[in-house]
Amino acid sequence: MKIAFTAKGTEWNSEMDPRFGRTEYILVYDDEKDEFTSYDNREIENEAHGAGPKTSQQLFEMGPQVLITGNGPGGNAATVLEKAGIKIFIGAGTMTVKEAFEAYQNNNLKGF
Repeated sequence: MKIAFTAKGTEWNSEMDPRFGRTEYILVYDDEKDEFTSYDNREIENEAHGAGPKTSQQLFEMGPQVLITGNGPGGNAATVLEKAGIKIFIGAGTMTVKEAFEAYQNNNLKGF
C-alpha cells in the first residue's frame, strides 16, 4: 500500500505540514517496498488560486491509497481525492511523519 503525507521535509523525522494544498512536500511511503518517494511542492506558494486541486492532481499521479495530513484539503481538492479513491486522514499536523504513520497504524487519526 502507498501512503502519502504532507510534510515539511523528505524523511521519517520530518515535521508534518498541517496544510494540504500548500504543503512543502508530498511524501509517499510504499510499505511493500519499504521506500519513500517525494515531491517538492514548494513552487505552489506562488499560486494565487487553485493550490488544492493542483496538489491533488500531483498526489493522484503518485498513486497512494491513503493521505495523511493535518487539517485536510478544501472542498474542491477533497472532491478530486474522493473521486480518485484516496482515503483521507487528518489530525497529524503536530507530528513527525513517523509519528503520523504510527498514529495511522494504531487508528488514532480521524477520517475526513
